[in-house]
Amino acid sequence: HVQLVESGGGSVQAGGSLRLSCAASGYSRNGYCLGWFRQIPGKEREGVAALWTGGGKIVYADAVKGRFTISRGNAKNSVTLQMNNMNTEDTGMYYCALLKFDDCGDWPLYEMKAYWGQGTQVTVS
Repeated sequence: HVQLVESGGGSVQAGGSLRLSCAASGYSRNGYCLGWFRQIPGKEREGVAALWTGGGKIVYADAVKGRFTISRGNAKNSVTLQMNNMNTEDTGMYYCALLKFDDCGDWPLYEMKAYWGQGTQVTVS
């Protein structure tokens, strides 16, 4: 079955950087979406960034454009999220998600169809 394992969360001061990683296993199709979401208590989970593993498609939420970069990891079926110039509004639990469809920027679709990791906490102070 599909498993997603996140790593790299932690605490950072405003203006600093963090790098998250996600390793996916149990799904061997050539192309799928791998994305990052975040959630703070009392608010709905929101999409941050996603890419198509087959190449050529990357999407970002407006709130992170120019600051965050999503990319394929060195390991097969992995993805990283480089977060720079972070601010307190970036605080939250960050989740990795795998979507078997190619609508990588369709955030609501993830809530219905995606596989999810356990999440990793990011705190910006």
